[in-house]
Amino acid sequence: MKFWRVPLDATEVEVTQGVVHIIEDRCKGCGFCIVYCPRDVLEESPHFNARGYHPPRIKKEGACVNCHYCETICPDLAIYSVEAQTASS
Repeated sequence: MKFWRVPLDATEVEVTQGVVHIIEDRCKGCGFCIVYCPRDVLEESPHFNARGYHPPRIKKEGACVNCHYCETICPDLAIYSVEAQTASS
């Protein structure tokens, strides 16, 4: 995306990368995490979990920015993200 202006601190801001973890057997398939993900990282899985629902799965590997919105909105605490480890760490 190209912006017509750039923030003054654009070179100082570091966007973190996240890794999404899904606890499939806790999921009830509400889809909140899929719909409200700002980076469109998740999609509905074609298989069923132990409760008979379609849990989410990762659609775009590496697109997560670790905003934690999926875990905030999930009513069943079935999803969370952690900061990805970089090669220099």
